Amino acid sequence: MHNKLLITSFLILVTSVSFSQITKKKDTLKTEEITVEKPYAPTISDAFKVRSNPNIENETKNLGKEKVNYNIFSVPVASTFTPSKGKAQSIARGPKERFYENYISTGYGNFKTPFLDAFMHFGDKKYNDFGIFLNHLSSEGGIKNVLLDDNFSDSKIDVYYKQFDRDYNWQVNAGVQRKLQNYYGLPSDVTFNDAFIEAMDEKQIHKTVYGGGKISFEDSFFQGATAEIVNFSDDYNTNEIRLMVKPKLEFPISKEKINGEFLIDLISGRFKQSYTETNDVNYSFLNLGFSPNFEIIRENLTINLGAKLYYVNDLEHKNTDYFAYPNVTAAVKLVDDVLILVAGVTGDLEQNSYKDFANENPFVSPTLNILQTDQQYKAYAGTKGKLASNIGYNFIVSHSSEKNKPFFIQNPTKTDGTILIDKAYEAGNSFGVVYDNVKTLGFFGEITIDASKEFNFSGTVNYSHHTLDTQLEAWNTPTLKATISADYQNKNWFAGAKLFYNGETEDFVIPYGFVAENGKIVTNDSYLDLNLNGGYNFSDRLTAFAKINNALGEKYHRFLNYQVQTLQILGGLTYKFDL
Repeated sequence: MHNKLLITSFLILVTSVSFSQITKKKDTLKTEEITVEKPYAPTISDAFKVRSNPNIENETKNLGKEKVNYNIFSVPVASTFTPSKGKAQSIARGPKERFYENYISTGYGNFKTPFLDAFMHFGDKKYNDFGIFLNHLSSEGGIKNVLLDDNFSDSKIDVYYKQFDRDYNWQVNAGVQRKLQNYYGLPSDVTFNDAFIEAMDEKQIHKTVYGGGKISFEDSFFQGATAEIVNFSDDYNTNEIRLMVKPKLEFPISKEKINGEFLIDLISGRFKQSYTETNDVNYSFLNLGFSPNFEIIRENLTINLGAKLYYVNDLEHKNTDYFAYPNVTAAVKLVDDVLILVAGVTGDLEQNSYKDFANENPFVSPTLNILQTDQQYKAYAGTKGKLASNIGYNFIVSHSSEKNKPFFIQNPTKTDGTILIDKAYEAGNSFGVVYDNVKTLGFFGEITIDASKEFNFSGTVNYSHHTLDTQLEAWNTPTLKATISADYQNKNWFAGAKLFYNGETEDFVIPYGFVAENGKIVTNDSYLDLNLNGGYNFSDRLTAFAKINNALGEKYHRFLNYQVQTLQILGGLTYKFDL
């Protein structure tokens, strides 16, 4: 029985192996050629829409995770590759110019004119910085045929400290400035005797003490704020103090930005006397402003939609008022940077101050009437761009309307040349301020030419036509002003020239003993002023320079009876260093 089972099993095994071999040999797969007569060109109708929410049959059976075991069989690969060593290549030939962060510049010129300008700072660039500015320019005078001293000086010291943090930066600064000038512009049609000249104390000193700071934030809707407090005084017991605080917010919305600037402007001042009386002249204004702006920036279009809103409290006269102005500007690129159209309508409230008037005209008397200027609107349109790759242009036509626009006008004299006066500015040698409502049609043009890397040229022209309500002329305001400038600089040499043209102006003069009705209009002639400068760099540290002002030597008058110094030459050295 056992033998029969063995034989039967052997026969079954042989039969299975033989059948497998026969099946492998009889493979019926054949190679056939298929000819495509027309390629498939699908149409929209052939497509079908996939359901956005397909039905998925839930599997009722929960499949478990299978355990997978694996091993990494690492085989080392022999490599004969050896990288070659790199060699540094120089970018530019010649020694690299070094820049120094501190400098001292000193010089001396004719009219006994010493000059000093210096800046020094130190600290860690990543965390803080402390610096100081020093500046001084003075002259002993020397204008011919001037009866009084015409010397002047201007000295200024400014210090600051900056702190840099990851999310914000802040800075504080303080300074003091002292400016000395004289009321030397006596009328030429009056004969002054020796006793009068000896009794005159024509000196006037303006002193400024200020402090402030600013803070700026990164990645915050509160962009930062600036604050400054300024005290301005003179030798006639005048005192003016002004506090200005300007916070700024910004909210980005997609590609646009919404920003708002706030203003707190408090000014208070006192003159010890008016020009015609001995009583004090006091003024105080509190201005609260808000300027929201919506800025739209596209590839070829920039639009700013904004306004300026003010609340004003005249603290001296117990009056309050509100002002609103447009602040809408637009710029459209018609042909890339070749032709850009600009237009806008703006307005603003300008707070006048004794300090600003004295900086513009140092011969004003300390007896002014301080008001605010209401610039109701200024509408402008123009074009700018490039006539060529190195020639740029800018042309603007504007029309504005202003209430209480200030003009300088000569104060009437209180002496005939023999009568002694109490104040040095009462001899027809000082200026007051008058206000009027004015409409102005203006034109501004500018051309810039970059002839090469070493030489560039520019020219500007500014024309204004004023229409006034009550005043006869726009006193001491030229109708036409123009400038032409050129600069050249290479590795060692540099030079520049600037030519100023100032059109004629008018002033109103009231002779001694007469009233305003007997006054006359006097014309102050136009003038040209050419300023030249140049120098040579001996090294990265040491530079020699020279300046020539009023190179044409003209004896022109910037203001009536105030002749300027003629040819002025100053030379010196600048030394740069690191601390």
